[in-house]
Amino acid sequence: TSFDVYGSMVAAKEVGGDFFDFFLIDSNRLGFVIGDVSGKGIPAAIFMAISRTLIRAVGIKGVSASECLSLVNSLLCKDNVSSMFVTVFYGIMNISTGEVEYVNAGHNPPYVISGSGVKAVEMTGGMVLGVFDDISYKFKTFRLNPGERLFLYTDGVTEANDINTDLFGEQRLEDFLAQHVTSSLPEIVKSAFNEVNTFASGVPQFDDVTMLTILYNG
Repeated sequence: TSFDVYGSMVAAKEVGGDFFDFFLIDSNRLGFVIGDVSGKGIPAAIFMAISRTLIRAVGIKGVSASECLSLVNSLLCKDNVSSMFVTVFYGIMNISTGEVEYVNAGHNPPYVISGSGVKAVEMTGGMVLGVFDDISYKFKTFRLNPGERLFLYTDGVTEANDINTDLFGEQRLEDFLAQHVTSSLPEIVKSAFNEVNTFASGVPQFDDVTMLTILYNG
């Protein structure tokens, strides 16, 4: 196949507010998403399930990344009694070229891991979903070359703290990823969980920790 995908989530409570998903839009396009709902417990889990379902239902129709999040945002705003919001990164990868069209709605920027190092994907200035209706989202694009990996994550990774309340942070994550340029996707994800757990040992997990990785084979 021209790509591999691997993701995993460890929820902080019995129910989580993080999610990831991926789906083939058609034979040439892969949709993928990661999100993090504000709040905890059952309401967050329900809002998460609705967000994930809407993004998949709209995304699979093949609309642009901008259109997808604009529509999902207005649907989430209409009925949002619990005043929750969700940060989302949604991308559409062209399987034959490696080009990714994406919108970042207030989420942590993913990283492209390549032979030349680790580079954060540019933000698109998008607002989180579920707060203001009638927002239009701008998309950007980047290209994955064969052999390059994309690493998406939620802030449960970078905001994990140790017993001195120091945060794991972006720099530690970038240093970690730089050592895994050729690792398999499961290896990257499992090692990253271990790295975060070791860093935060002795501290109860406060937030869901979620990662999604994509390898473009070309």
